[in-house]
Amino acid sequence: MILGVIADDFTGATDIASMLVRGGMRTIQVIGVPQGPLPPADAVVIALKSRTTPAAEAIAESLAALACLRKHGAKQIFFKYCSTFDSTAAGNIGPVAEALLAALGSDLSIACPAFPENGRTIYRGHLFVGDQLLSDSGMRQHPLTPMTESNLVKVLQQQSSGQVGLLPYSTVAQGVAAIQAGYQQLRHNGVRLAIVDAISDQDLQDIANASVDLPLLTGGSGIALGLPAAYAAKGWLRPSANADQLDPLTGPAAVLSGSCSLATNAQVQHWLTAGRPAFRIQPQALAADAAVAAQALAWASTQTQAVLIYATTSPAEVQAIQAELGVAAAGELVERCLAEIAIGLVAAGIQRLVVAGGETSGAVVQALQVNQLRIGAAIAPGVPWTQAADRPLLLALKSGNFGTVDFFSHALQLTE
Repeated sequence: MILGVIADDFTGATDIASMLVRGGMRTIQVIGVPQGPLPPADAVVIALKSRTTPAAEAIAESLAALACLRKHGAKQIFFKYCSTFDSTAAGNIGPVAEALLAALGSDLSIACPAFPENGRTIYRGHLFVGDQLLSDSGMRQHPLTPMTESNLVKVLQQQSSGQVGLLPYSTVAQGVAAIQAGYQQLRHNGVRLAIVDAISDQDLQDIANASVDLPLLTGGSGIALGLPAAYAAKGWLRPSANADQLDPLTGPAAVLSGSCSLATNAQVQHWLTAGRPAFRIQPQALAADAAVAAQALAWASTQTQAVLIYATTSPAEVQAIQAELGVAAAGELVERCLAEIAIGLVAAGIQRLVVAGGETSGAVVQALQVNQLRIGAAIAPGVPWTQAADRPLLLALKSGNFGTVDFFSHALQLTE
């Protein structure tokens, strides 16, 4: 193993795994910290569900994942979180990053969630989503981790006990040597975690090359764009041309959507406008103990084409539902229902399953008792098809913010 990745949610795990596979790294994703031996691979991604758990719990899980990866010989560790820096004032990015840094005995790590291919760029420490500052984007209304501050230095400093600094674009633009010199200056200034500006893929490749000797990297999947080439240059990796091959599975298909992001709302609307079969889940019905999962499965059994079962709704309606049911309760009701539906669909013969939303994906994968995923080719930037290692089941686990409006139908077409 060259790279060991600790991802704070399941869609984020497949996101970075897809980037590594694209660069020719044989990559395996495991669900939770594995207790037994790991399969041979260039990179192993451990997917946790720690983005919104209490900080102490997230730290404990992440340190357990670190111990596993180090035991199996990982040369470098990567803490993966969302390209929109999803977190709260209490964490969990800062606390987990600092705990990993201390466990590795290192004095500096970087924080770079930039992913230009998906419109995430960082300039002077400020995160942009397309042409908007993060604080002006749809992430401002995220139901669990609303992001109302675009200055990532401020966000990370609020979560961290050590000093947070910035490696500005004026340094990054000068290339690898300048970036490495910048790291030395940051160390001299007592910085432990540094936000790194990046606005292009070339920036990410230079950052990867400059950072290959850091024990710990943190960020979005964008940095992983340059890691395979950096490892190959050091003689660690011989890239594989077949790293993304999965078994051809063309059985029945379904889409489950729990995300309420603007992107996923548009994707659901696109499906509905096309007249495709869809079943909506109402959280209020779940709170009233209605047999919603059974109803959805009975309806799905009558359909002759791929179905969409969704709880996706507008930000305003999300706020109303949360006010009525409570933030945590509303989310848990939907996750449990979609997980139960996923079990029923797979038992009925579904072989291709698209899941929208990080929390939803985590609930579904855990309910299906999928412990290991092989990583295939990308459907869209940051979203690959994956295959359960122990059964004929393809899974596309989509972060709520990713994908074009036709993502659901496009994903299914790629497997036909």
